[in-house]
Order: sequence, then C-alpha cells, then structure tokens
Amino acid sequence: MAAGGSGEEAFNTFYTEVKQIEKRDSVLTSKQQIERLLRPGSSYFNLNPFEVLQIDPEATDEELKKRFRQLSILVHPDKNQDDVDRAQLAFEAVDKAYKMLLEPDQKKKALDVVHAGKEYVEHMMSQKKKQLKKDGKPIDVEEDDPEMFRQAVYKQTMKLFAELEIKRKEREAKDMHERKRQREEEIETQEKAKREREWQKNFEETRDGRVDSWRNFQAKGKTKKEKKNRTFLKPPKVKMEQRE
Repeated sequence: MAAGGSGEEAFNTFYTEVKQIEKRDSVLTSKQQIERLLRPGSSYFNLNPFEVLQIDPEATDEELKKRFRQLSILVHPDKNQDDVDRAQLAFEAVDKAYKMLLEPDQKKKALDVVHAGKEYVEHMMSQKKKQLKKDGKPIDVEEDDPEMFRQAVYKQTMKLFAELEIKRKEREAKDMHERKRQREEEIETQEKAKREREWQKNFEETRDGRVDSWRNFQAKGKTKKEKKNRTFLKPPKVKMEQRE
C-alpha cells in the first residue's frame, strides 16, 4: 500500500512537471524563444546558462538533456526557415549553455554564481529586517513574497554574471596588451641582432679593402717623407772678378 502510494505521488509529481513545461512552452513559441534569446542585452542575459535553458539550477542531468532537446528543436534553423539567421544565433546560445552545463567545472562555477546571488539577497533581507526591528516597525519585506524573492535573486545573479564577464574581458585585454608588448620587444631584439650581424658581415667583407687602403696610405706617406729628406748638390756660386 505504501509502495503504491509512493508510486502515485511520484506520478503526480511527474505529471505536474510535464504540465508546467507544456504551459511554459506554449507561452514561448519558436519565434518568442528566438526573441528572448536575442533581446537587447542578451550578451549579458545569456551568460547565465540556466536562464538560457530556462531550467532550475538544481535540475538533474537527465532534466538538462530533456530541456535542451525541447528548446533546441524550437529554435533550430531548420524549423525557422523564415528567420534562419536569427534562429542560428539563438540555437548557438542554447547549444553553448548546454555544453557549459555538461562540463562539471563550468557548471560548478555557474552554480557558485547563482548561490552567491541568493546568499546576497538573503543577507540584504536580514539587514532590512534588523533595521526595521530597530526602528520599531514590522519586519516584513517585499522579498518575503516568493515571487519577489525569485526576481531579486534573478537580478542579483545577472549582475554577478555581468561583473564576472566584464572582469574576464579586462583580464583578456590586459593579457593581450602584455603579449603585444612582449612581441614588440622580441621584434626589436631580433631587428637589433640583425643589424649587428649585417654590420659585422660588412665589416668582414671590407677588411681587405681597408688594409689595402692603409698600406697605400702608408706607402704614400713614406714617399713624401723620402722626397722631403732627399738632398741635391748645389753648384758653387761664381764670384765676379774685380778689376783695378
């Protein structure tokens, strides 16, 4: 009896989940899903793979695969011949999110962001309640409502994903700048070495010419010196006779 009751409860749970999926998919048609995935700001919205796939962060791998199949069919270019290019972009976003959640390390990072967003909202709720209690007011806050809490977590999570992406791009730009600087230094070093090799080569190639020039210079110098030191016999001066 207990087993039968447990089985019926499991079936009811499954049936409820199926109905929820059907309801959600009926609201978002292929066209609406494409619009959702390509809406303004999608480059940041789509950083959250759970948001892209519209799946609970705690969903099992089987649920993840099932959701991927459902969503990928809706936005696949083959199913959207009237909007192939945009459908392709939407499909790529879905495929990227799915592959990210299949990778354990990537999934853990995404879950850490979601949990951090939830913890932040809970912390802010606690701070608000403390202040209200201190002011002698009712300690009810709008996040006590499940839907408001969900929205607050969603917003904070999106903010965290965006901040991480901005930091990643900054690191990437910094690394690229550093690689560029190093490459410029390498090129300068190579050019300097090339100039030195060319100078050395020219120096060696013109050695004989320089030696000959020096020898000619020395030879000319000796010739001039010899000419300078050479003496000539001069005839005696003839004295004129004086007559008386």
